[in-house]
Amino acid sequence: MTSLRFLPLLLITVCCAAAEPSRPNILFIYTDDQSQRTLGCYRDEGAWPWVRTPNIDRLAAEGVRFTTAYGASWCSPSRACVLTGRLPHGIHGLHLTGVSSKGEVYDPQTMAFWPRELRQSGYTTAHIGKWHLGQNGGYGGLWDHSVMWDQNVTKGDWYNDQDLAIDGAPKKMVPGYSTDVFTRFASDFIRRKHDKPWLLWLCYNAPHLPNTTHPRHASLYTDARVDTPVDVFGPRPEKPAYMRDYAMFKQADDGSPRYGGKTLPETVRAYNRLVSALDEGVGELRLALEETQQLERTLIVFTSDQGFAWGEHGFAWKVGPYDACLRMPLIFRLPGEVVRGGVCKQPATIVDVPATLLSFAQVKVPWELHGHDLRPLLRDPQSGSDRPVMMEHIGLRFGDARSEDVSSKEVTPKNYVPWWQFLRQGRFKYVSTLVPSEIEELYDLQTDPQELKNLALDPSHRDTLDACRAKLHAELKRTQAGPVFQPLEPKR
Repeated sequence: MTSLRFLPLLLITVCCAAAEPSRPNILFIYTDDQSQRTLGCYRDEGAWPWVRTPNIDRLAAEGVRFTTAYGASWCSPSRACVLTGRLPHGIHGLHLTGVSSKGEVYDPQTMAFWPRELRQSGYTTAHIGKWHLGQNGGYGGLWDHSVMWDQNVTKGDWYNDQDLAIDGAPKKMVPGYSTDVFTRFASDFIRRKHDKPWLLWLCYNAPHLPNTTHPRHASLYTDARVDTPVDVFGPRPEKPAYMRDYAMFKQADDGSPRYGGKTLPETVRAYNRLVSALDEGVGELRLALEETQQLERTLIVFTSDQGFAWGEHGFAWKVGPYDACLRMPLIFRLPGEVVRGGVCKQPATIVDVPATLLSFAQVKVPWELHGHDLRPLLRDPQSGSDRPVMMEHIGLRFGDARSEDVSSKEVTPKNYVPWWQFLRQGRFKYVSTLVPSEIEELYDLQTDPQELKNLALDPSHRDTLDACRAKLHAELKRTQAGPVFQPLEPKR
């Protein structure tokens, strides 16, 4: 029998234990090359007015949507940022030899990934979908369950009948359309009997090129209007040298832009048809959560590795420093922890996502994260810290880069984009291209959201330019960037 003199202490202990917040399940939905313009809930931020995405829009209506979120410049670096919580210059032990080669290698002892920490803390962890960080997918170390599609060793169609490695077994062909297949595996995982909280990182390869549309969506958006960006062909005299005549589109006889032999409207419509399958998948995942009574205790995060430009500044790609290339959706939903129907205007980046997930999971990792915990903004989206955010493009390199790597023309030389860094705070965005004697860029995104007018060339904006440059230097210092990543002296 408990002594009465210990009863108050016992009651306090029980009450404190009851008050301690439980750790939610985490459904982390991660798409590929998805511009925020593909979602109806982003119409105020320039989404195509005809897109229909009711299931993803419902997540936004029930949670918090960030109006501005930036991914890293392409697929592998963005995934590395997710798994480490660090910007590319702060990631060590990862080496890439090509966009689609078998040369990706990472050293788990040098570069740790946080799902291992989550797993050791008591979470069941799973990865389903695209893996793009080397031949070791991490089953048994990072993941209790994995269904891996390795883009670098794929053959044939990216969207149909993929070769998948399930729980570390040799790859085997799994029939079906990849978006539907990944959704099915994810729903099956959700419906398992779980006695611990779980993390599922669900990595769709849609809407990455090629635009392989499922037949059920072939007739969508047939007559949808797609306007041609004003600077699809240039010239762009106010931008750095590599951008002045940059064009991934060919000009047809009638003056219209063509990509891969198709018109710009045809290409954009097909791109958005891929998103329709994603939206249906989100609906199926929600149903699985509802039917297993897990919906209200599962944090749902929807985002992408980066955005994708369709004609803006000549790009049909993502690696440029411009919002059209990199802005992606970012949505959080968890009743009681994330306010309903919130819209947050504080910019965020992909490195903020792992910091936030770890905060929800009450796990601290033994290395410094570059991102910020977004939970205060999820509770009060209007509280905005107005803090600066930065992102960078350093090609195939990471924190082990050397000075000779800066000028190497890599990724795809014919569409070469040099190293760059940008800093965004409030309405202004500053871009530094790491090329000797190159001009800087400064844009007022409030008055010039298309980033057409380079204010860095206007002497009246010198104070703003100097302040933004100083803030970029401060962010590089905060994140302990090495000398090779420091901005060069700009052209005056």
